[in-house]
Amino acid sequence: MKILSKSLAGFFAGALGAAAILTLVYFNSLGREMPLNITVDSTPIARNANVLTSFAPVVKKAAPSVVNIYSTTIVHQHLFNPFFGNPFFQQFFGNQMPDEGGREITRKEESLGSGVIVSSDGYILTANHVVEGAAQIKVSIANDKKEYVAKVVGTDPATDVALLKIDATGLAAITLGDSDQLEVGDIALAIGNPFGVGQTVTMGIVSALGRDIPDFGDDNRAHIQDFIQTDAAINPGNSGGALVDAEGRLIGINTAIESSSEGNEGIGFAVPVNMARYVMDSVIHNGGKVAHGYLGIMLSDITPDFASEFNLSSQNGALVMSVNSNTPAQRAGLKPGDVIIELNGKPVNDSQDLQLMVSECAPGSSATIKVIRKGETKTLTVKLGNLPGSFASTSNGQNNSGTATTDALSGVTVDDLTADVREQLRVPDDIKGAVVVSVDQDSNAADAGLQPNDIIIAINQQPVTGADDAVNLCSSAKGDHILVEVWRRVGGMAMTTFISVDNTKQQDQNQQ
Repeated sequence: MKILSKSLAGFFAGALGAAAILTLVYFNSLGREMPLNITVDSTPIARNANVLTSFAPVVKKAAPSVVNIYSTTIVHQHLFNPFFGNPFFQQFFGNQMPDEGGREITRKEESLGSGVIVSSDGYILTANHVVEGAAQIKVSIANDKKEYVAKVVGTDPATDVALLKIDATGLAAITLGDSDQLEVGDIALAIGNPFGVGQTVTMGIVSALGRDIPDFGDDNRAHIQDFIQTDAAINPGNSGGALVDAEGRLIGINTAIESSSEGNEGIGFAVPVNMARYVMDSVIHNGGKVAHGYLGIMLSDITPDFASEFNLSSQNGALVMSVNSNTPAQRAGLKPGDVIIELNGKPVNDSQDLQLMVSECAPGSSATIKVIRKGETKTLTVKLGNLPGSFASTSNGQNNSGTATTDALSGVTVDDLTADVREQLRVPDDIKGAVVVSVDQDSNAADAGLQPNDIIIAINQQPVTGADDAVNLCSSAKGDHILVEVWRRVGGMAMTTFISVDNTKQQDQNQQ
């Protein structure tokens, strides 16, 4: 499995029936209208229509909304000294022996991807891996000679979705479809910029729905998967581009291919547009934050053997294999052996279906779960937690100009220290702070020794009570260094330590 990676040398990636159009206008917590208007058409495709002889009208409708994305990443590389530790050379150089790290070189890495305009005032959906860690992001639009600098509004590594914003108006925004209405065999068109040759359209069908790829991604982060599989040709450079239906409506964001030759082999994957809409809605309403609901259980599909053992009438539902302690599931009374058949009144088909449904619920919200327990149907109410590690940074280390901020903790993603996280990391109740979800290895914080799963308990000797505290204290901190007090586990022991993060180096980089 290959994510359509950002490297130029690696992987990236009218109407047939009456349409009911819905325009969504977002509002913030104060009831003020947000500057994001998207158009959604949930009408199912007309599957009994005559076969078309050309998709040119569909392409003319959708293609102007697909953009090219160019990102620049600053890569720091340490050159290893091969003579370090060699006794022969040590006797000549003594204490003047060059250190193990050798010298550091810095280079720029250019990357290529695609994106989709979803609102006329400049909001663009793309794949997270296209822009992750980028120092600068630029967007070019077909038939527009101007190149725009993009700001990252929010990212969600768990779903590989990101939302960008450019300073422009009157753009050709695509109409969003309803991926829940898709069926295997529906026509699908992939639009993007493969290999940097220019905007290209390929045609295929929806080959499968609800795909879960075991080796998706190249990191240890949790991933929420419900991919659309298509045989429409997707190649390097397509990542973040549009998968549209026969009416030109966006049904997915292209993200990955399955290939043994590093090229298209007819197996491509796209994030369903409904999932992308959830991420977009979250970052707009929550200041760039994305969080997913969490139960705290291990699940299995209902096999024929399980159906017989538990005396079930069908194989629909998800079997609870185990319940983690001190989690929303345990507090709600879920038990191993329960078969979950409904969530909030919606039938559960299998374990993946349930995981997706839970992930699209807001943490802290109440959910109604219907289970079969020892032949009896019971209804439980659970207050969902926050999926550990699902919080994403607001701007991916960028300010409005698309360059790295002067915050010494740029590149660090933090989350609130919830009960679920405490259970997972075995954090005592008396420890307050914010958990470090990820640390960019090229950041000042990584150089200073900050690590994922560290608990930030104070910044410049000011106590941290949550993720917002950590962000605010870092933003307001002055001086050449920021003193970070962290609680961490080393082996089987817990300890508190201080980390001094260089603030001048980050500032110097921004002035170049």
